[in-house]
Amino acid sequence: MTSHPGRPQTRPALRESVLRERLLAPAGPLARLDVVDRTGSTNGDLAAALGRDASALPDRALLVAELQVAGRGRAGRHWEAPARSSLAVSYLLRPGPTVPVPTFGWLPLLAGLAAVTALRTSTGAEVRLKWPNDLVVVSPDAVELAGWDTERKVGGILSELVTTSTGPVALLGIGINVSQRRDELPVESAASLLTANLGEIDREALLVALVTAVVAVDLRWREAHGDAVAAGLADECAAACGTLGRKVHVDLPGGAVIEGQALALGPDGSLVVEDSTGRVRSVLAGDVRHLRASA
Repeated sequence: MTSHPGRPQTRPALRESVLRERLLAPAGPLARLDVVDRTGSTNGDLAAALGRDASALPDRALLVAELQVAGRGRAGRHWEAPARSSLAVSYLLRPGPTVPVPTFGWLPLLAGLAAVTALRTSTGAEVRLKWPNDLVVVSPDAVELAGWDTERKVGGILSELVTTSTGPVALLGIGINVSQRRDELPVESAASLLTANLGEIDREALLVALVTAVVAVDLRWREAHGDAVAAGLADECAAACGTLGRKVHVDLPGGAVIEGQALALGPDGSLVVEDSTGRVRSVLAGDVRHLRASA
């Protein structure tokens, strides 16, 4: 890292012993917690461990990396941050046979809802979901960017399903930019909690808040047998989603495009869009850009 006068040259490490004391059972909700200094991808590591031994990792295991050098977003996009400048975690779920696999499609939004809850609690900022898996915050001094207005991405979700001999396993990868400076962010549409003028955030406190929120959402989802609507989680996701009510441009897999008004979340977590012809469509996968009302 280049030296800059007056800037801190080190960032504090996460204290694994403290986190274990707070988060591991019986005092905490997790069955396993590991913090590693460096890895390629936390989701990738958990998937590889399951590939070697399907029963190796318990339900509600958490892997945290101080540096993730091959982090992935949607469509295989690369994601990387300087060491100790972010939270990069993967949460492993074994919901069991009472939760049907088709309901796993809600997990990116549910993880996003948990992250929004944790960030609002920890920072007081009006963090919102950008469908389907981005965490955004309005930067007060930001110039408008196409597809983003003055919103900036501070985090993202990557949910993956792993089929094993012991049943389906869901991996929830969550990345949150915490202390990156502007010159450490990869693109102009990105932000950190620091550059969003939210001050210096204690990563340990934020991680505890994030785990607490994820577990709370996970419990409600399981108790409703994966029915996010019956659990009330669908309404909470909709309330946290800044995409709804906006004019949007959606790039669909395969190259098709939809432009129109984002109306609601469907019962399967899809984005319901009314296009310019009045046709209402449900989008299960796609890249969304927010358009200005006059666009």
